[in-house]
Amino acid sequence: MTASTTTASGDAETIADRSLFVVGIGGTLRAGSSTERALRHCLSSVERQGGRTALFSGDDINLPMYNPHDTDRTPKALAMVEALRAADAVVIGSPGYHGGVSGLVKNALDYIEDMRGDTTVYLDNKPWGVISCAYGWQAAVGTLGQLRAIGHALRAWPTPLGVAINSADPIWDADGALTDATVSGQLDMLATQLLTVVPSGGVRV
Repeated sequence: MTASTTTASGDAETIADRSLFVVGIGGTLRAGSSTERALRHCLSSVERQGGRTALFSGDDINLPMYNPHDTDRTPKALAMVEALRAADAVVIGSPGYHGGVSGLVKNALDYIEDMRGDTTVYLDNKPWGVISCAYGWQAAVGTLGQLRAIGHALRAWPTPLGVAINSADPIWDADGALTDATVSGQLDMLATQLLTVVPSGGVRV
C-alpha cells in the first residue's frame, strides 16, 4: 500500500478541498499492470489537485477469500478497510477478465461488508470512481458497468465519468508511461470529479 499527503495552502475553500482523502483499490497480482498504472495516474492527479491518496494494489489485495462468518482478518485486510472508513472518495480499477470484474478485485471489495455496522454503512454517500482495462472494448465497457453496479450496491455515488481503457491500443510506452492524451485527460477528469462531487450529488463550490 502506498500513501502520500500534500501540504495545503491558499484560501479556506482550497484548504478544505485539499484535506480530501481518496483511496484507490485494484490492479492485478502483476506489478505494474495496466490497471495499476491507470490507478496510479488518477491518484497522482488527485495529489496534484491537492488531495491525499492511498493505493491498495497487487499483493495489498491478495487477501483470503472473504468469509462473513469468520471475523479473523489479516493485517492487509484490516489496513484496507480502515482506509476505506477514512476515505472521502474511492476509485476502483479492475481488469476485464472474461468480460467482467476480476476475482482478486471482487474479493477485496467483498471486505467492505465488514463496514455494514458502521455509522457510515459501507461507502454511503461517498464518490465512487471506476476504471477498467481489457484487451478489447467489449470487456472494458462491460467491466465498467459492473463496477458501477457494485458502487450502487455499496451506497456510493458513481462519478459521472468512468474510464474504460482498451489495452489493445498503444496506451503505454516501453517504460510504462501513459502516452495516450485522451486517456490521460479522462483519468485527470475522473480525479477532479472525485474531489468535487459531494454526497448530495451537487458540486463543491
